[in-house]
Amino acid sequence: MAGGWARDGAVNEQIEASVNDELQRLKARAQPTGESLTHCAECDEPIPEARRAAIPGVKLCIDCMQERDSAYQMRSGINRRGSKDSQLK
Repeated sequence: MAGGWARDGAVNEQIEASVNDELQRLKARAQPTGESLTHCAECDEPIPEARRAAIPGVKLCIDCMQERDSAYQMRSGINRRGSKDSQLK
């Protein structure tokens, strides 16, 4: 039930659009491709054979990948599609 000038279902459409945008952003992230390296690109430690077989195109050892993942910054999560009024309710 939308109020004011919005048509019925507008809120659900905004939510679905936000979810679809985030899914597209995640799918667009660069995935490892090509030949896996035998040694880490950052610390030059050997990458285990099991890791190279499990993740095609891997370039980092587990320790360097964990360090990079822990440095990831979360997005604010604000729905910029909605109006101020819809965010305040």
